[in-house]
Amino acid sequence: MGSRKHNSAEQRKEANKSLYFAKLNNCPSSPRKMKLVANLVSGKNVETAMHILQHTPNYAAEKLGKLLKSALANWQQKNEGVRMEDSNLYIREVNVNEGRMLKRVQPAPQGRAHRVKKRSNHVTVILDSRVKNEETEIVTK
Repeated sequence: MGSRKHNSAEQRKEANKSLYFAKLNNCPSSPRKMKLVANLVSGKNVETAMHILQHTPNYAAEKLGKLLKSALANWQQKNEGVRMEDSNLYIREVNVNEGRMLKRVQPAPQGRAHRVKKRSNHVTVILDSRVKNEETEIVTK
């Protein structure tokens, strides 16, 4: 690896150390359905997002709720002794990408067969603190 790529990789690793995220790979629902639920909670406070996900009847909302709890656990592990209410956590970003696709065959009339695509997705939830961002804005001004 060249020195330029190496330096940018090191900078990316350092930036990721301050992020609090959780990933879910190969979730067995289509990316379109997951994006609909992800757009509901993106940019919201964590507590508000948890209430929205608990009262949304979709299968994707259940999976995203578990993922959000996992991201919160990751935040608590790095910030021991800090209360969640004081840090004012919010969902900075929710990425939904297409995962692997299972191709199956379904019988059709007259001896034919239709192909069925069983889609899956990869979801990443990134949390951030509004308190930290306000402090850095004050310093930069």
